[in-house]
Amino acid sequence: MVFTADTDVTLAHAAALANTGPGLGAEDREELPDLAALRAWFDRWEWTGRRPSSAAELEAVHELRPRLRRLWSLRDEALVAEANALLAEGGALPRLVRHGALGWHVHATSDDAPLEQRVRVEVGMALVDVIRADEVDRLRVCAGEDCEDLVIDLSRNRSRKFCDGTCGTRANVAAYRARKAAEA
Repeated sequence: MVFTADTDVTLAHAAALANTGPGLGAEDREELPDLAALRAWFDRWEWTGRRPSSAAELEAVHELRPRLRRLWSLRDEALVAEANALLAEGGALPRLVRHGALGWHVHATSDDAPLEQRVRVEVGMALVDVIRADEVDRLRVCAGEDCEDLVIDLSRNRSRKFCDGTCGTRANVAAYRARKAAEA
């Protein structure tokens, strides 16, 4: 584990959430088209607290995704400024909580806060850990051709290059074919 369990999960969730919307080669992709899909998404990721209940909350999450995506391209002072902004905008007030299998960890918003606010603050808190550990280079974009999905490299040897899609398989097949062609 590179970070604490809750930071690992939050970073993976932020990347996955940003990847649910339109992107390179998938301009029409929308994996969270309605409230039911949004609720199911957060259930799948085992988020606690109040569930979204309005189209406005769905839209707020949709509007947050490009900002999450932008975080992966920031470094140094720009990333620090954005992490601080996320925390300030969300009115972060850290507190220790325990639920599920995570044990004691930090939540920085009320369980009743709007979902977008909770995501914003949790990502801000995770970025604090990333910045303090000097591990910003673990925030990556998929190395696959025609893919711009976000990746959080939580591997021990910092070797993760591809998203959870088929990009890694396609790259391996292409390399195999190139080796076979060179041998022929």
